[in-house]
Amino acid sequence: MVRVSHFQRKPRPFGNYSVESYFETIRSLTPLDIKIELKICRYESNGILKRLYNTFEASFRQSDVNHITGDVHFLNLLFRKKRTVLTILDCGTLRDSKGLVFLLKKLFWFTLPSAKAQYITVISEATKKDLLKYIRFDPNKIIVIYVSIPKLYKPYPKEFNASRPTILQIGTAQNKNLARLIEALSGISCTLVILGKLYDQYLDLLKKNNIDYINIEKLSTDQGVYELYKQCDIVSFVSTLEGFGMPIIEANAVGRVVLTSNVTSMPEIAGDAAHLIDPFDTNSIKNGFLKIMQDEVYRNKLIENGYQNIKRFDKKVIAQQYFDLYRSLASFS
Repeated sequence: MVRVSHFQRKPRPFGNYSVESYFETIRSLTPLDIKIELKICRYESNGILKRLYNTFEASFRQSDVNHITGDVHFLNLLFRKKRTVLTILDCGTLRDSKGLVFLLKKLFWFTLPSAKAQYITVISEATKKDLLKYIRFDPNKIIVIYVSIPKLYKPYPKEFNASRPTILQIGTAQNKNLARLIEALSGISCTLVILGKLYDQYLDLLKKNNIDYINIEKLSTDQGVYELYKQCDIVSFVSTLEGFGMPIIEANAVGRVVLTSNVTSMPEIAGDAAHLIDPFDTNSIKNGFLKIMQDEVYRNKLIENGYQNIKRFDKKVIAQQYFDLYRSLASFS
């Protein structure tokens, strides 16, 4: 029996939606020769003292294989290297930092944690390429394992409202590019549904651009998110940076047309199952929405391509990649 610990950050009141369910899906498929236990940090990843506590606590919760599932990379600083796998979702925190903050984040979230990991898994080739700009690590030990689609997301046919579509935007973090999205939708008849906390700058832009919108700050279940996919006509995912892009394949699975960016991981994940735009150009975003709204044949083709695209993200195939890695790590003396 291979005992595995999944180390996970303590959830924040407002955060990402989708990726947290990724490893829950993996655990649901665990074979008989592997036992996985979830170890959630006692404190949120804030401040030096709380992070130190989380790190020391994690060192006493090690198993045959220790897997840091993302964000709290520093937890492995006191781990046994040969039994440790580290998942890095993206390098966005470095792109958004400068000076001393950049150096500290690079040291404690990337350089030192990678030195204490036998393998690193990333969720896209784009993330692997980006990561190698910041750390020295054997590329052969950086393994790309895609994110699987939760079984909840199933096809739900809906007649497209071409005259006034409902557009779903998931997330309001800086990289989600909400400001440009709002500006791009100015003059387009639609209802924008935003999942995530809206700050004053976004409220001002929504009012200024006369956007009809619905804001839902938080949903407690994946079922609630799935319901939003079912009700919408278009899924907007015009981020400036993503390590993967779960909403792309979730929308593909439900049968919703997707507008997404042509940068970082998004073209890799979308394939030919989304309309790609330049996220830094509001005209490109606007024209993308108009193309989807006005061209029924093209729109339906994207939806059909989406059903084919999701086959690349089969949960059983992806889970098996992790299980094989755990067995390999457990065999180290």
